[in-house]
Amino acid sequence: LGENGPVSMRKALAGSLNIPAVKTIALVGEANVIKTAKDVGIDSPFKDCGLALVLGGCDVKLVDHVGGYATLANGGKKVQKTSILKVVSQEGETLEEYEEKSEQVLDEQAVYELVNIMSDNQARSYVFGANSALTLGAGRPVAAKTGTTQDFRDGWTLGFTPSLVAGVWTGNNNNSPMKQDAVVMAGPIWNKFMKEALEGNAVEQFNEPDGIKRI
Repeated sequence: LGENGPVSMRKALAGSLNIPAVKTIALVGEANVIKTAKDVGIDSPFKDCGLALVLGGCDVKLVDHVGGYATLANGGKKVQKTSILKVVSQEGETLEEYEEKSEQVLDEQAVYELVNIMSDNQARSYVFGANSALTLGAGRPVAAKTGTTQDFRDGWTLGFTPSLVAGVWTGNNNNSPMKQDAVVMAGPIWNKFMKEALEGNAVEQFNEPDGIKRI
């Protein structure tokens, strides 16, 4: 597949380059990466992952992965996940109701810098093209990322706007290889859902926190 030589972190992340990803986890430490993942709400055990953690070397549940991206969409604020918002009796009495609880777990400026890269379509176009399934059109900013495991056994596409997060996994129940990668398999499903879910909604911009410096 060749190499890209020295690249910026923006180009490396946007283009899903594996070598810079492995070098990054080697520099910051696997324990720090796992701590951050758990801070944003990913509860996987991460046992014996090693540097392959950044390449899909350990299993992560889709619901946890989406929850982690929700933390990024919220500017580093983690909101407790739930699948049930309210339980009502047949008489109309509310028996239980979800109460939102949130916690600021990541630095807001650091999150914005990450989201800025993930939503930079120009930065990833050298790999994915300018009109890939990771764009929603209509001038709508969206942060997105794909992931593909060995032999195309798993294909992931996850992404978010400031108010909506969604993730798609594609694969075979028997773990046999697929014929295409995540952009081809999971990407169009994610794209179609996001476009239909956001249809008629106003275009939202990601909030830029104070203190961001541009050079």
